Amino acid sequence: AGMAGAFLMEIRRATQSALLVIRYAAAELPSAPVEVSVCADSLEVRSGGSCDAAALPAGVSLAPSSCRGLRRLRGDGLHLRVRLRRPPPAADVVFTLRESLKPNQNYIFYCQSCGDIVVKDRKFLRVLPLPSENWSDLVEEWCCHPDPFARSTLHPQHGDCFVGDTFFLLNSRNESRVPESPKSKENTRVICKRCKTMLGETVSSGTIKYYVTEVMVQSAEGSFSPTPRSQFVQSIVAQCLLELSSAKSTFRFTIKGDNGKTYILIWLLNSDTLLVESLGSSSSHSDFTLFGDILTPSSGQLGTWNALKVLYQPCIQCRNKELADAWEDDIGVHPLKFPSETCLELLLILGLSTTSLPPSLRCMDSFQVRNSCC
Repeated sequence: AGMAGAFLMEIRRATQSALLVIRYAAAELPSAPVEVSVCADSLEVRSGGSCDAAALPAGVSLAPSSCRGLRRLRGDGLHLRVRLRRPPPAADVVFTLRESLKPNQNYIFYCQSCGDIVVKDRKFLRVLPLPSENWSDLVEEWCCHPDPFARSTLHPQHGDCFVGDTFFLLNSRNESRVPESPKSKENTRVICKRCKTMLGETVSSGTIKYYVTEVMVQSAEGSFSPTPRSQFVQSIVAQCLLELSSAKSTFRFTIKGDNGKTYILIWLLNSDTLLVESLGSSSSHSDFTLFGDILTPSSGQLGTWNALKVLYQPCIQCRNKELADAWEDDIGVHPLKFPSETCLELLLILGLSTTSLPPSLRCMDSFQVRNSCC
């Protein structure tokens, strides 16, 4: 494998700078000197009699004279930093969950795992956003008298769709679902009739909560187009993080399961990253590499991603319990609730993505690093 066949470039739009990593394993260290040429629109690596070159995607233009900090890190490869001649194209604005549904249009809800129809041809007269799930915790700060909303509940009527941070709240009617036998708690699981995947919960006798990670919502005029599970989960979670960080200036999140347990702590670092990666011989490319399904090869050997950079800590098996407890009591941390099985899926996706990064970029302080596509 040629060295130029495996490189990673992490571009920051805000600072118009890039970190370039030309990757090779320790066993592949060349015996001859290595010459790296950085041009405005291409990269070239020469070693001995071999020469590997790669053209950069359209819109990415480097300033070769600004190269600095060239060094070799064992297990990583060659690192160097370079500035851009001009900022790359702005990232496409990620649609928000609240904008994904419009009043007076017909929609079909599909099980994301198997494609079975869950809600068939439903027209919503009203699509309304819900306050955050922990909104009642702040009422004492707003009111000088007892909580006036203590006995009030928000339930959608026929023709309503309420949209929360991680769920849709619908009037139940006669959707295709198989509820489990009632539990001791008020909520019961709602599962897919075909594949038995958990889709949501019954909130009351007439209201169902569908988690956004478990259902795909498409116009009734179209047809179901499946998306790989890992890509769908990554894309939806990235949208949640980006939307909440923009709307609430919240950058720390706890990922909780429907069983009330905390599975992951996530700290959003930035959302202006553009990743450029060679695909030909890169061992990092897989379904688990990204948050989202927006891989767009700019040539036969390159892919580009608009990405979020996050730090995370797993909290399963009592790991990081003290930190999780501290975040639980911090009003600046926003909780996100998903089915417990999905939380474990997300943790696996994060872990596999971390191992795909060069070793020197996998950790920051005690947190693990992950580049997450939006």
